[in-house]
Amino acid sequence: MIELEGVPELVDPVMVAAFEGWNDAGDAASTAVAHLDKEWKGEVFAALDAEDYYDFQVNRPTVFLEGGVRKITWPTTRLSVVRVGGDKPRDLVLVRGIEPSMRWRSFCNEILGFAHELGVELVVIMGALLGDTPHTRPVPVSGVTSDPDLARTMDLEETKYEGPTGIVGILQEACTHAGVPAVSLWAAVPHYVSQPPNPKATLALLNRLEDLIGLRIPLGDLAEDARAWQVGVDQLAAEDSEVAEYVQSLEEARDTAELPEATGEAIAREFERYLRRRDGGGPPQPGGHATEGGDTAPYLRDTPGGDRTRPPRPQTRPDTEPGSGAAAGSDEESSDESGPADSSED
Repeated sequence: MIELEGVPELVDPVMVAAFEGWNDAGDAASTAVAHLDKEWKGEVFAALDAEDYYDFQVNRPTVFLEGGVRKITWPTTRLSVVRVGGDKPRDLVLVRGIEPSMRWRSFCNEILGFAHELGVELVVIMGALLGDTPHTRPVPVSGVTSDPDLARTMDLEETKYEGPTGIVGILQEACTHAGVPAVSLWAAVPHYVSQPPNPKATLALLNRLEDLIGLRIPLGDLAEDARAWQVGVDQLAAEDSEVAEYVQSLEEARDTAELPEATGEAIAREFERYLRRRDGGGPPQPGGHATEGGDTAPYLRDTPGGDRTRPPRPQTRPDTEPGSGAAAGSDEESSDESGPADSSED
């Protein structure tokens, strides 16, 4: 039995989870949860036993010095609580860690045990995939669920994906079988510039989460970081004619595919978001569509020494996505940011 001593009673709690690794292209999803933890000063109340779920030859522990004493940090998954005040308070349970190496069913059962004890009403799992999407356009964010009733009431897609999956897909299915409402949010990251960080994708995930749970999320420096990232990627793409031509082809394909979406309703939604941010208005209503906060651009952080990583030349990739609502032309389950473009899940 899980005992949560010292954790106060929560108000309408939502669990928000993200895991580094295969389901976290550009570190976009794990950075989004880290942002929530930082902005709302999360308090860690539990950590899963690293011995149970991690292969230390895959995810190695790190050694550091603190006051002249050597200490070890073990790879694990930690849970923290953030108290969100305001007119309509709603607390969050943040789950952030590394995709486990083993015992995924036990891992999910342990997470669900915490959710049950804390009275969590909704689980939102965030991920990021590599896709054929241009960095110059708003980041596509898909909201999917295995629950047809939830898909209908929250304006989400019902997942139809079949194929290899990661811990995001496994945890969502575990929630569904346990009767816990669960949603997965997927951001599409350009496969030709997949190196982390990708604050544009992080910002898109947070905006979609904001719409979904009805909380206004403080964005801090993310918008400015996103603009700087876009400028950096624009400059790098301009230096390589092959990359520039490829980006242009992606832009044309994206614009053609989304032409029916450029409706007055879509423009109105974007303008309403702008007004909320400018005037400090109340939180958005749940069930809105994924937008990016006024075409906020991304950001490229210099590597140590000031050298920038050049985006790799685009390569021909097999398209295996079964059309489950992820970014057009992307795969359904994503690889991690260091590997080749793989398939994405949910």
